[in-house]
Amino acid sequence: MNWKSAYRSFYYANAPEPEDILLPVKRTALLVVDIQNTYMEIPVDDKEARRWAPFHERMKEIVIPNTARLIETCRQRGVEVIFARIACLTENGRDRSLSQKKEGFNNLLLPKDSHASAIVPELPVDEDEIVVLKTTDSALTGTNLRLLLRNLEVENVVVTGIFTDQCISSTVRSLADESFNVVVVEDCCAAGTMELHLHELEVLNMIYCHVASSEEVSGFFV
Repeated sequence: MNWKSAYRSFYYANAPEPEDILLPVKRTALLVVDIQNTYMEIPVDDKEARRWAPFHERMKEIVIPNTARLIETCRQRGVEVIFARIACLTENGRDRSLSQKKEGFNNLLLPKDSHASAIVPELPVDEDEIVVLKTTDSALTGTNLRLLLRNLEVENVVVTGIFTDQCISSTVRSLADESFNVVVVEDCCAAGTMELHLHELEVLNMIYCHVASSEEVSGFFV
């Protein structure tokens, strides 16, 4: 099954196949969202470590290697590569959004210069590439990314990263609402579980974005 027929939700089960995707390299950016050290740390608690093991396995074996390859493809083709990461500007996190101050999984205190907030070493940032810092789920809402994309004359945004059902979803919806053409790279994304990942792809596909594999996306560049 290819991207034209995969990840169909109830709403689009009988929709016609979309037209071929063409991504002009000078009008396209790759956005890598929140692939940070904090999310690759194994929980100290054995039960939690086992619960998160499938996520960490997918990240190590699929998402990070595929993202690294896609980044290299984009650099070779001249596609702008942009990173977004969760990072507050103050040590105590007083500048965080409300969602990152609430108790629970999303309660994140990641000062901008901390090891935990840094992008994983497997995805090194070139010195001339843009990194935006955010304290919101959406990489567009809480940053100047919208302005940067317009200044770069970008019309198409290829989105990778974590978590599919949280920051990826929020970012994709924000981009779509701003009339950017969005492609989500399925095998460069992950959620806490595959069930959450696949469900969110179905929710997003064909209305807010198109969902495709990294191999398919590499063939879209023109």
